[in-house]
Amino acid sequence: MRMLCAEARVDNAKVRTGYAKFDVQNPPLNLALNEAPSTGRGALSHLGIQVASTGDVLAIRQKWNDAGLFTRDEMQTNCCYAVQDKSWVRDPDGNEWEVFVVLEDNLAETSNCCNTVATPVTISPAV
Repeated sequence: MRMLCAEARVDNAKVRTGYAKFDVQNPPLNLALNEAPSTGRGALSHLGIQVASTGDVLAIRQKWNDAGLFTRDEMQTNCCYAVQDKSWVRDPDGNEWEVFVVLEDNLAETSNCCNTVATPVTISPAV
């Protein structure tokens, strides 16, 4: 953890048990690390695009739908110690991407992280 803080020159890390998040300003980067068992696919869990509002999430989701991609929504979900609205898509290589907005940040470590309990989602079919 100290190595990443020094390397990224970031003092604003959010650290919880098995989790760390860094908001790098230059270049703009949101790096979140989650400790998880290997699934055999490699170390990459998913990629994310943080936006300013739920409207931005929905606009990007619409662009993905317009491109014929299947999307999956998670609204008002508890993930990475924050309440978020997000939409997901899978790229041709099988990598999952999320576009998300943080609605409430820095929840206590006692909160569920990364939605360990199943949450209903909306699936949007390709058009």
